[in-house]
Amino acid sequence: MQRASALERLRAAGSFDVLIVGGGATGLGAAVEAAVRGHRVALIERHDFAKGTSSRSTKLVHGGVRYLKQGNISLVREALRERGRLLRNAPHLVHNLAFVIPNYTWWDGPFYGIGLKLYDAMAGGLSLGSSRVLSRKETLGMIPTVEPEGLASGVLYHDGQFDDARLAINLAQTADEHGAVVLNYCACTGFIKDAGRIAGVKVRDEETGGEFEVRARSVINATGVFVDSLRTMDAVSSRPVVTVSQGVHLVLPKAFMPGEAAMMIPKTADDRVLFAVPWHDCVVIGTTDTPVPEASMEPRALAEECRFVLEHARKYLSRDPAAADVLSVFAGQRPLVKTAGAGSTAKLSREHTILVSESGLVTITGGKWTTYRKMAEDVLDHAEKACGLPRRHGNTKELRIHGWTLECPAEENLQVYGADAAGIRALLHAHPGWAERIHPALAYQQAEVIWHARHEQARTVEDVLARRTRALLLNARASIEAAPVVARLLAEELGREDAWRQAQVNAYTELARGYIFERES
Repeated sequence: MQRASALERLRAAGSFDVLIVGGGATGLGAAVEAAVRGHRVALIERHDFAKGTSSRSTKLVHGGVRYLKQGNISLVREALRERGRLLRNAPHLVHNLAFVIPNYTWWDGPFYGIGLKLYDAMAGGLSLGSSRVLSRKETLGMIPTVEPEGLASGVLYHDGQFDDARLAINLAQTADEHGAVVLNYCACTGFIKDAGRIAGVKVRDEETGGEFEVRARSVINATGVFVDSLRTMDAVSSRPVVTVSQGVHLVLPKAFMPGEAAMMIPKTADDRVLFAVPWHDCVVIGTTDTPVPEASMEPRALAEECRFVLEHARKYLSRDPAAADVLSVFAGQRPLVKTAGAGSTAKLSREHTILVSESGLVTITGGKWTTYRKMAEDVLDHAEKACGLPRRHGNTKELRIHGWTLECPAEENLQVYGADAAGIRALLHAHPGWAERIHPALAYQQAEVIWHARHEQARTVEDVLARRTRALLLNARASIEAAPVVARLLAEELGREDAWRQAQVNAYTELARGYIFERES
């Protein structure tokens, strides 16, 4: 998957059946679905793939225990089925994870135990394991650092875990392999209309500033929290359909929760579920649910959100984390569909919504990572019907995602690449010097950076450190120190000048400082 050839194909094509704007989970899933159905497909993303919400999740592929409590049975059932399919179709990125709910009153055990038996039953043949009530001793055995004072029992259940940005890259590669043109750093600057109907988009190559037009029979707006901006570009009178909610996560060293299981707190002060999840040899704790007035491509954690998460971490962990222990803090924004009388954002719908404008713009918003494939099916069905495309079927339920393998690479840093690990090993064999790490505190090797540039459309230091690897989220300070090495490797691979290298280091340093939790407020 190379950007230069994709750009050439985008500019040279006469027209496409489907053009998707937005390179997050929803847009990439739609590109795969459309390509598998046999349509001529293009996807453009104004920044990098998964730059926004899709790289900032809690890293869970789950049915949603909280939605079960809310009585949203259909959403939970759908998500549980999609969870099982993802585990089969991307086993190099998605795996089964045990969760423990610690109970501090005697009635919590039976209460959550019964609810989670329903959760198990709804998964059917795609279940990841049976839930059960744990004794106090068993709970401490699975979560050794859980707060022991007052602990009565626990409940064990199973859900999925994944690497969100890596899955996004693999979906882009899957779409590419099925004939789609998939391109980052290309912005939609306007629409082409024939007799009032959308017939394509105006595109700007963000790397060169070059502008051109791309015609398409159907245009899908899959821009997440930014869907209303594109809808307004289509029709100024469009009413907003999205409320933006922000979630914050803190990343701590694994010593704060050294076991292999995750912990789930079913109800916090803002009526949310809080997770403490082992991930890439760290622990991710979150998330909050804070309404924000507008969408941001680079959201920043609010002091009160960080304080909220730290307070809850201290409440449920025997070792109290301090601000100095936080390796990174990251914020993501959710596109929540507005619902009259829903109240707080914690109660707004997580289900997806599809709208078709008078001019034919197909917009999809809402939803969550776990159900991206079902969302793609639904939006393509609507696009085919609304825009006069041939009605086709594509069996993505069984589609193996790029990198699929059942053989886990021995090298821990190569495991997320799945079948592509062999290609990185070949680079290491040809260039032994690339075996060096990009930083002593980070497991990533220099050969990975070369792979990202050659096969994953990595164009900037941020692309590599934030999404191709997860260095920014796992250790923001170390990632800043690694930036010069990554900039040098990219410059050599992409043919950039020294001025570009320095500009990249400066830009990344400024961005990454926002992920460092300096002090408590």
